[in-house]
Amino acid sequence: MLDAQEVLTRLSESNGVSGYEDGVRQQVIATCQALGLEVRTDVLGNLIGRKSGSAADAPHSVMLAAHMDEIGLIVMKLDKGFIRFGKVGGIDARTLPGQEVLVHGRRELPGIIASRPPHVLPAEEREKVLQLDQLFIDVGLTAAELASQVRVGDLITIRRQVTPLQGNYLSGKALDNRACVTAMLLAMDLLRHMEHLWDVYAVATVQEETGLQGAITSTFHLAPTIGIALDVTFGAVGSPGEPEMLEMNKGPAVSFGPNIHPMIFRRLKEVCRQNEIPFQVEPVPGMSGTDAIAMQVTQSGLPTGLVGIPLRYMHSSVETVHLRDIERTARLLALFIAGLDEAFLTSLALD
Repeated sequence: MLDAQEVLTRLSESNGVSGYEDGVRQQVIATCQALGLEVRTDVLGNLIGRKSGSAADAPHSVMLAAHMDEIGLIVMKLDKGFIRFGKVGGIDARTLPGQEVLVHGRRELPGIIASRPPHVLPAEEREKVLQLDQLFIDVGLTAAELASQVRVGDLITIRRQVTPLQGNYLSGKALDNRACVTAMLLAMDLLRHMEHLWDVYAVATVQEETGLQGAITSTFHLAPTIGIALDVTFGAVGSPGEPEMLEMNKGPAVSFGPNIHPMIFRRLKEVCRQNEIPFQVEPVPGMSGTDAIAMQVTQSGLPTGLVGIPLRYMHSSVETVHLRDIERTARLLALFIAGLDEAFLTSLALD
């Protein structure tokens, strides 16, 4: 059986900025192959693992989608021995000063994100939040040495090892959304010991952080019968009950709203209740901001569900999840898939 902490640590510490996911993709490929899945990569870079169902004739299929890309940085300019950079995805500049990074140039260069110290700033600037153009990366090279190793367009990733915290919490970079990739892989591991009628596609999608491109293309290509998107959601910080935040270690979030098919939402809840899996309900009144958006409107439309894993400190290098939420999500997915049949397919009709 796969170990959630081991898998998540390996994925988190791999690099894969949106559009350049090869490092983390190789890790997912290795795990899918170890699980005996049929594995292929499409033109855009989505990693597709397939497990056949037991139905002999014209089997239906379910697609699980969890994006494997991460937010990152890109070299914009070399400035007298320092690197000026831009964002790939939704990075908050407030989280960047003092971070360690890896610059992926002709060779990997460790560096630090720095700024002018407050002592030399005008008084009116000292209390202001630093903007991206006030930050730079120092790798310790002269201007000539830097120009020989780094080019405009090279990628930069945050350098961070996973840190186990007390109480089965884990903190690290890119847990959005590699926590869900881990849950998807754990679900495929569980399905090796369960009978299911439908074919299952486990898709680690690319470029979610920059526009859902991976989910758009992979869903169109596979044309599954139904789809389940997996993504992290906002874990509570401070007092419980804060708006738009979910409790940690209380199970996965089952979403509902216009982006979600009502019968898939209902069945996911039923599976949780029947199998004593703790879960939370998350209302999503508009577009969810996840791969579920792309899946729902592919071709003539796809019945789509959305399952979330609560995560603290989203889009930082210290994102934090609870391992049991990952394991419960995997169990929910496996049991949901094992119960898919013609009766459920009939129930999806909205007429």
